[in-house]
Amino acid sequence: MLCLDGFFLLFLGNRFILLLMKTRSKKPLRGALILLLATVIWGLAYIAQSDAMQYLGVLSYNCIRILLGGIVLIPIVPLFHRFDRSYRAHSPEEKRQIWRISIVGGIVCGVFMGSAATFQQYGIAMTSAGKSGFLTALYIVLVPIFGFLFRRRVPWISALCVGIAVLGSYFLCVKDGFTIERGDWMLIADAVMFAFQILFIDFFLDRGADSVLMACVEFLSAGILLLPWMFLFETPHWSGIWDARYTILYAGIASGAIGYTMQMIGQKELEPTAASLLMSLESVFAALFGWWLLGERMTGRELLGCVLVFAAVILSQLPIGKRREE
Repeated sequence: MLCLDGFFLLFLGNRFILLLMKTRSKKPLRGALILLLATVIWGLAYIAQSDAMQYLGVLSYNCIRILLGGIVLIPIVPLFHRFDRSYRAHSPEEKRQIWRISIVGGIVCGVFMGSAATFQQYGIAMTSAGKSGFLTALYIVLVPIFGFLFRRRVPWISALCVGIAVLGSYFLCVKDGFTIERGDWMLIADAVMFAFQILFIDFFLDRGADSVLMACVEFLSAGILLLPWMFLFETPHWSGIWDARYTILYAGIASGAIGYTMQMIGQKELEPTAASLLMSLESVFAALFGWWLLGERMTGRELLGCVLVFAAVILSQLPIGKRREE
């Protein structure tokens, strides 16, 4: 029953994306809406994943949920291709080229995603939740910095929004004194890996990769990469997997398969810096869901952080200092 519910959720989510893809509205707005919905799903995942480490090790949990996301996406790829008119219009040779670039892109992005997920889980186990949220959010600074390697210029308004979002993330996440410890370096490495994942997604999408196909290959690559390490350093048991089934299903299907597919589709229509700013709302939604569903109280400092991040995201989407698109 759980698997049927998860697949139904995936089907509804992907049908929603298909409807958005068929609209003729402004592309940046459409991409922003898709990424916004992805951050809501990721924010809720913090609650779903809160007790997973009681039953499984870091490598086992990441490997199983990531592989599940890739497996669930396998039947979705032909479904998307069936409804995507632009894909059907391509010649057989063009389709083969799309598959080649999507597979290569998925493998490259999968290496970075698997590494980021592992660094993040180990880092969270070694440091406070607030500091881990802030350090993970540093990718919004790293994306425009590393973007110079991909010859991407950052408008001044985007740079200002990045600064506001980082300040907001600090107020939202960091409640005690801030010092760099062992676990913090893991989270900094996670931010670096995630920043490169965002930039490589943009790199391969610009070269004609298919969003859903690349997401599927990314998940399968990351899961296969983690598989030998899981058995080498941990001993997963079926009882632990069964006890963590709810969080595995949500993290693998909703947060993983749906969320990361939305990321790729949304990124296709946004600049990497704007996309990273939108994705920084993940920590805001995590705090809001904790307040709403778990009864956690939010201080004035945390509310100020939420307001600053929201303001940075909204400001980044306004046509200030940029040519207004028709």
